[in-house]
Amino acid sequence: MAEKAKEIKTFKDPWTIIYYPLLTEKAISKVETENRLIFIVDRAANKKQIKWAIENALAAKVDKIQTTIDSKGRKKAFIKFAKGVNAVEIATRLGML
Repeated sequence: MAEKAKEIKTFKDPWTIIYYPLLTEKAISKVETENRLIFIVDRAANKKQIKWAIENALAAKVDKIQTTIDSKGRKKAFIKFAKGVNAVEIATRLGML
């Protein structure tokens, strides 16, 4: 049996990966306490592609990314920023706060 080659999506614009920031009470509290932002992203994007998109779109160094699929079928990316990068400033620039 021939295996199907896994289709790899290529992205040229970071905003085709990043859909929008999540604006819930829990997400806003993570901005203030853990220096994290939560974004809804393209389901086909992997962590390396998400990191590239965040760093290019927001001009901020990313330390760690965790992803999960929620019950609505959306892919959430929990972005932890590097030391020296303030998530509150980024959230303010995006109009979240």
